[in-house]
Amino acid sequence: MVNPMRGEVSVEIDGQAHVARLTLGALAELEGQLGASSLMAIAERFESGQFSSRDVVAVLVAGLRGGGWKGEARDLLTAEIAGGPVAAGRLAAALLARAFRISS
Repeated sequence: MVNPMRGEVSVEIDGQAHVARLTLGALAELEGQLGASSLMAIAERFESGQFSSRDVVAVLVAGLRGGGWKGEARDLLTAEIAGGPVAAGRLAAALLARAFRISS
């Protein structure tokens, strides 16, 4: 069961649900992998619709690792993500939005 208040989303890979969330370590990995100047630059890519499939995979992998998944990007390249590429893009955007949500 995912907890949106903790920034979690559910990602179904090959029929199995996984919890994903962008921890600080996952965000640092993501920033380095995408060569982004800042985390906000990554978020802006998604907000403006200027993201690539590579960006989506990187965000999903970082989020999945933040949720305890032990896989790598290459594992997602041949996996079936429920809902296909459009759903994968929405999940990546949701992960970023939840990571940057400020709550009191």
